[in-house]
Amino acid sequence: MRTDENTWAIVLAGGEGTRLHSLTTTALGVAVPKQFCSLRGGNCLLLDALKRAESVASPAYICTVVSQQHRHWWGPPLSALPTANIIIQPRNCDTANGILLPLLHIVARDPGARIVVLPSDHHVRDEQVLAAALQRAVRELSTRCEQILLMGMIPDAEDPDLGYIVPGSCDGAVSTVDRFVEKPPVTLARVLVDAGALWNAFILAARARALVQLFIRRFPQLVIGMQAAVARGPFTARLTAAAMDFYRDLPEVDFSRNILQGAESVLRVLQVPRCGWSDLGTPRRLAATLLTLPQPGDSPDDARNPMAGVLNLSVQHARLQAAAIGR
Repeated sequence: MRTDENTWAIVLAGGEGTRLHSLTTTALGVAVPKQFCSLRGGNCLLLDALKRAESVASPAYICTVVSQQHRHWWGPPLSALPTANIIIQPRNCDTANGILLPLLHIVARDPGARIVVLPSDHHVRDEQVLAAALQRAVRELSTRCEQILLMGMIPDAEDPDLGYIVPGSCDGAVSTVDRFVEKPPVTLARVLVDAGALWNAFILAARARALVQLFIRRFPQLVIGMQAAVARGPFTARLTAAAMDFYRDLPEVDFSRNILQGAESVLRVLQVPRCGWSDLGTPRRLAATLLTLPQPGDSPDDARNPMAGVLNLSVQHARLQAAAIGR
């Protein structure tokens, strides 16, 4: 394996999606994480993210991290991935651990890898625009070996539910990162947008070693402990006792708040043209996205699609609206 040119994609699919549980709970009261749901019938969001990853990585170099308790949902959409590329968390311990675990698996196999991190629960209306930006980010890594490139989305409007990246000085298509502002009040969000701030899409590209160093600066013992756990046995297929033991007392660590903030000197942001991106993070944002989609009659039959989402979020949203009107 050539270790100086491979680009890997890490698709994050281990989250619970708690902010959307009002829409992702079944009639039996089971909360289904949104990455296993579809927007309006058809493929689930996780499968969409895996296809998105193919814009920068071949299928052999696409990894996804999932949680053990979601096993009965992620089987079909991950059926085409190599077993070794399905990294299983014994439990979800927030986004930093969700990135670090598959990152260390990749580093053990391909130390010179370039990494693109993609959430699995987003919607992108114009995939070609985002694909071009991701490919640009990967090319930029050839001269930015120690830097982490964040994807910054041009805002459609001020939104208090999103995080913002305030860019600094510009170097071609890439800017330094001045600071982060997380979920500001709407008045401050408007000021940020007017000043050129970008939405933080939680999508990034970096050399694997640079990304590991980012973790080591903030949580060296976490990296050492997880490296040892990965060395004792893979977090794939059947989880080992060592994996279960390590995760039993693992603290939750947020990547944006605990890893990125304070590391601005090695961060850069690449501006992504408007592509209809949404994190689908709240019922309001989901509803706005649904309005942009084709009508339900244009969608495939979920019952005949083995890759269909567990829930159709358009149907769930309509039911929630009907119930609210009927009260």
